Amino acid sequence: MIPSPETLTSEWLTECLQKAGHDTEVVSFTQERVGTGQIGLCNRIVMETRGGPAPKSLIGKFPSPNALSRGTGVNMGTYLREVRFYREMQSLVSISTPRCYFADINGKGPEFLLLLADAAPAKQGDQIKGCDERVARAAVMELVGLQAPFWNQAVNERFDFIAPRPTVGGGGQERFLDLFGKFRERYAPRLSDDIFELIDRFGHGMQHLQARLAERPSAVVHYDYRLDNLLIDEAVEPPRISAVDWQTVTQGNPMTDVAYFLGGGLPPEERRRIEETLVREYHDGLCAAGIRDYSFDDCWYDYRLSVFFGFRVVVTASMIVQQTERGDEMFMTMARRHAAHAADLGSDEFLSS
Repeated sequence: MIPSPETLTSEWLTECLQKAGHDTEVVSFTQERVGTGQIGLCNRIVMETRGGPAPKSLIGKFPSPNALSRGTGVNMGTYLREVRFYREMQSLVSISTPRCYFADINGKGPEFLLLLADAAPAKQGDQIKGCDERVARAAVMELVGLQAPFWNQAVNERFDFIAPRPTVGGGGQERFLDLFGKFRERYAPRLSDDIFELIDRFGHGMQHLQARLAERPSAVVHYDYRLDNLLIDEAVEPPRISAVDWQTVTQGNPMTDVAYFLGGGLPPEERRRIEETLVREYHDGLCAAGIRDYSFDDCWYDYRLSVFFGFRVVVTASMIVQQTERGDEMFMTMARRHAAHAADLGSDEFLSS
């Protein structure tokens, strides 16, 4: 049985804790919604227990109550992908992730449940507000532990829930341009013409970009590595980062995660000040993890090549999940930041052959 928020019971929670090695019994519990996710619903489950030591709270991740977002989770395989990440891949990477007490799904969903350790007092990052250099450095360095273990491996041959690397064509460009038309109509009053023109150029140059990326190194990538998907404890030094929302995990250019995080999560003036330093430190981390034949020049080239990925997320995600006030503000903030990023690095040169 896969419980919903309404059918969750003390007995079921007790069974999960005991299977995890806790000699305890859940006497009662309460739930409260946490986070800002749009495809999933996250509740903090606060438990009263008796017996041996046990967590006092857990995070339950359930399907979204919104029909559009829930359908997206099923159709795009995001529910299935996240469950299988925790069941099959979590133990093989060293990026910090919350302990998983339960992970199961009925087919491709929408019925699924993840029961995860509560990272409190860590707090969810804020994509709109951004972060300081300490948090940015810690977040970027965590990516080494995700990407180094599967560097240049055919990950999809080992894990069938991981898609092959994107190939040129395949309808991706046509779909993006169709969604971009809707995106432009909805957000015309909120973005400048030069941003729309750059996104349009990206859409029409997507195949050229994919061809370049197909020749570059590959690794496991989170594919939505941003502040809203990080739990951050700033009471320690360096800040402790835990990555969640593994619904889009796939294989691709490792710098996709780095460029997407820095370009979309930091105000442009802060990003300009620290980005080369952080990319160099990330590269040093890869070298220390045993990655060879990947120079800093290669790393920086891939970083510049990857800055447009943010547009793909902003346009696509905004059109296929429930529209919310905060979501609109976040997507607009990200669009402006990614446009500034591309301009600063002269990455538009990659949009044509």
